Amino acid sequence: MIHPMTEPFVVEVWGKLAGVVLKEGDAFRFHAIASPFLELDGVEFAKPGLAKLAAAKLDNGHTRDPGRSLGKASHWANSLPL
Repeated sequence: MIHPMTEPFVVEVWGKLAGVVLKEGDAFRFHAIASPFLELDGVEFAKPGLAKLAAAKLDNGHTRDPGRSLGKASHWANSLPL
């Protein structure tokens, strides 16, 4: 048995909070938190993952903070001998 989504689905793009998706009837409505995602505020999607894809297309990673760490990958690279 498939249970309906009752919890909000948080949408992040490049580590930035874009918004949340809530189940409304047969659709999932996106509620934007910040720009550039405000363009999607109120838009309905058939699946929550489609909202994340739409948000990613708006951001394209161009506003990603270049000073952010690459996490474990950067620590691993730093441990390699030169």
